Amino acid sequence: MEGQRRRPTAPRAKKPAAKRATTEPKGTVAARPHAGSCVPQRGARSRRAECDGDPAEKPRAQAPRARPGRASVRTKDPQPSATGAAGDAGRPGVREPQPPTAPEVLEVSRGVREPQPPTAPEVPEVSRGVREPQPPTAPEVPEVARGPRGRRGARSTGQQRAPRASRKEPETLDKKLKRVLGNLKLKRDEISVAAEVVNEVVKSLLKGMQTRESEFKGVQKLNTGSYYEHVKISAPNEFDVMFKLEVPRIDLQEYRDTGAFYLVKFKRIPGGNPLSHFLEGEVLSASKMLSRFREIIKKEVKKIEGIDVSVEKEKPGSPAVTLLIRNPEEISVDIILALESKGSWPISTKEGLPIKNWLGTKVRTKLRQGPFYLVPKNAKVGNGFQGKTWRLSFSHTEKYILSNHGIEKTCCESAGVKCCRKDCLKLMKHLLEQLKKEYQELDEFCSYYVKTAIFHMWTENPQDSHWDPKQLSTCFDEFLTFFVECLRTEKLMHYFIPKFNLFSQEEIDQKSREFLLEKIEYERNNGFPIFDKF
Repeated sequence: MEGQRRRPTAPRAKKPAAKRATTEPKGTVAARPHAGSCVPQRGARSRRAECDGDPAEKPRAQAPRARPGRASVRTKDPQPSATGAAGDAGRPGVREPQPPTAPEVLEVSRGVREPQPPTAPEVPEVSRGVREPQPPTAPEVPEVARGPRGRRGARSTGQQRAPRASRKEPETLDKKLKRVLGNLKLKRDEISVAAEVVNEVVKSLLKGMQTRESEFKGVQKLNTGSYYEHVKISAPNEFDVMFKLEVPRIDLQEYRDTGAFYLVKFKRIPGGNPLSHFLEGEVLSASKMLSRFREIIKKEVKKIEGIDVSVEKEKPGSPAVTLLIRNPEEISVDIILALESKGSWPISTKEGLPIKNWLGTKVRTKLRQGPFYLVPKNAKVGNGFQGKTWRLSFSHTEKYILSNHGIEKTCCESAGVKCCRKDCLKLMKHLLEQLKKEYQELDEFCSYYVKTAIFHMWTENPQDSHWDPKQLSTCFDEFLTFFVECLRTEKLMHYFIPKFNLFSQEEIDQKSREFLLEKIEYERNNGFPIFDKF
């Protein structure tokens, strides 16, 4: 076979190339040497090779399929002979195509590749770094990198596979609020440790006062505040405990028509008045009594062993003596002196506690038959405080409402239907606390304003179905709308004392109120970014 090979005849390949150069459409790449070479077409299904020629010529006959180990070279002749094909194989200057079964893509011989037919779905072959024009109907495909590429099926078209999205789907407001509530939930083991040390301190103080010969010998413990109302958030690091002292036969005189602040006087007491040391004329001085109460607590704290506890500096206008326990985490405990009266509630509370259409008339009557309390919280007078005044307190009633908040008696019980009333309260308390951490302008605001506002919301929407946990974000937004309106109108009426406005300019200055309004609106309109900040 070696001797029967035909000698290469270059003119035969060049002649048609010169002719084609004059008829080549405008915009094609100039022809190179060996323009008569055939270019194999890629694709698993199409194994034809098109020879360069006049675009107007009729389609050429299909070349015979190449077999492994042999190469098929097409010439200008419509039907090349088998001997000619075999003779070209192995000639110098002629590159053998890869067998069809090889995974490598055949390298394009020198010359210009004809454009793919419009119906060809395959990607055009690249000739030594020169990208052939795309067919008009073919989809846009990125340029193939130099060098041979193996065909890996439909995905291997020179286009890299798009990476999967790594980012998580945007968190909805409802999911975010539930996540925040999960973070605010108190851990049972932390509650147990904190409650144990607080109870030990309170028990020691109470015992010391009851055995001491003083005006506070008859005090009793009354648990109040967010921890005992089960609305404490974040950590069990704040406790409120009332030391109540029953005072019989008192006569209240309303201070400046506020409805909330009173001067306390005594009717005639047989056997003498044990609190006579704190009288200024006929009026029981709240500031004098609180100072004496603080002195005794300081002495009793020094007797406590095994617990690192101290008394914090007095805060102007505060009715509490604040203890700081290090266990080793810091725990704040407010010990509040409260005068207990078992007489009729003051006339200013007559239209208060509007729960008839919510918890019922019988419940309201029962609550009003219970005692009420007075704490040494002084009324504001300009930039100071009126030291003689006491303020009404309904902490015990608030605790009852929070524990029995449903129109159905089984609401939120183990076997009852759940609601999101307390969840909305916790979220709003958390929002206010976070804002206060960041802005000193909000120091005047306290969680009691939030509690009062949500009591009004529960009264306006008493049905348990309105507070469906599935509608948490909607319910919270309604609560925010109400609270924002209270700030805007400077009107948040006390839940038990309808004529006492907690957002009056005497209680909250306009600048602070407008500042809080602005910050709440910002958080609301931007998905509460502050919830992710702390």
